[in-house]
Amino acid sequence: MKILALNCGSSSLKYQLYNWDKKTVIAKGVVERVTIGDSFIVHEVPGRENYRKKYDCPTHETAIHLIVKTLTHATHGVVTDMSQISAVGHRVVHGGEKFTCSVLINDKVIEGIKEVQHLAPLHNPANISGIEAAQVILPNAPHVAIFDTAFHQSMPEKAYLYPVPYEWYEKHGVRRYGFHGTSHLYVSKRAAVLLGKPQKDCNLITMHIGNGVSHCAIQSGISVDTTMGLTPLEGAVMGTRCGDIDPAIPAFIMEQEGHSAKSIDSILNKKSGLLGITGKYTDRRDVIDWAEAGDERCQLALEIESYRLKKQVGAYLAALGRVDAIVFTAGVGENASLIRQKALEGLESLGIELDIEKNKKTFTKSGETLISTAQSKIKVFVIPTDEELVFTEDVVGILEGTYSDHLTFPYTFSSNDTESEEVVQSQRLTA
Repeated sequence: MKILALNCGSSSLKYQLYNWDKKTVIAKGVVERVTIGDSFIVHEVPGRENYRKKYDCPTHETAIHLIVKTLTHATHGVVTDMSQISAVGHRVVHGGEKFTCSVLINDKVIEGIKEVQHLAPLHNPANISGIEAAQVILPNAPHVAIFDTAFHQSMPEKAYLYPVPYEWYEKHGVRRYGFHGTSHLYVSKRAAVLLGKPQKDCNLITMHIGNGVSHCAIQSGISVDTTMGLTPLEGAVMGTRCGDIDPAIPAFIMEQEGHSAKSIDSILNKKSGLLGITGKYTDRRDVIDWAEAGDERCQLALEIESYRLKKQVGAYLAALGRVDAIVFTAGVGENASLIRQKALEGLESLGIELDIEKNKKTFTKSGETLISTAQSKIKVFVIPTDEELVFTEDVVGILEGTYSDHLTFPYTFSSNDTESEEVVQSQRLTA
């Protein structure tokens, strides 16, 4: 059984084709710069050189067609035709309160996604476009929606409600939803395996740090708080997003500089964060390189981000009371040893002791790695995330009738038996 996972972003479309029977990645890739010009595809097949091609993709539908063309290409493809694909899993960023787990897509589900798209105007329309385009290309294959927000629907009211007029929640759904749910799900289940404990006995702080950043407080195996809110703008300092700021700042700047609400929203989402501080960079590699070269604004950006990360660790330690492990994941979390070090330094009195040398040598390619000392009361892991495997397993579970929700579903990677470890290892070797 071959499962295609599609992850439609606002200006990109990631994909992965997975052989469920052999538990291996057949191919994966990404179409970059969708809708904004100069778009291109990077296609990866284990054992082959990467294939890259420029191709104009003014819409996500065009990008879907490009992926199909590439997967079935006589030279670079991996299937002769799309009928060989058994099912498709689609990432949907925002499910609101309507969707608390992955679901088989039908007309009612699409309508439900459209009803909450105002909560994620940069992402849900793209997700819907991807679903509808894929349904045209694969009309006979089942399509499944996997929601970023679903993992966090276990949060209690005290964590998800804002201290604003309650009618805003009743009328407009204003509340904390959280994002990166499949990533937090995957790494939290893997952390439980590494700890040798049932997930229901684990308290964790998971830190997804990429261009977008979110942290999650996991108590007894479930999400009880997360840093992103109604939208992905809240929380940590990000590549271009501001994260937490004084809520009076937007109104103040609108009045001072005459910005519209749409303009100020764009600035906070696309021109703030590390880009706003440095004036140039969003990539942490650039920020670190220039900080080490003496650029004061890059040094400041690095200090601000690390300081905010450290404060969030402290907040979630207080919220959880007992913490078994801290987990770093995603592009920056897996590869930026300096940011990990600066986020945790000085926390020895709280039971967190980083192995500095081991931390420096740990990257995504290192796989799942313990980077705390033997004396550290709270373990610190780097765990490469695998959202596409979550998509795939949800799809298979729904097709086979074994999936009810992410809380009870027996994911293969949540067990420490030999077969489960082989799945994780094959993903690492073929990714």
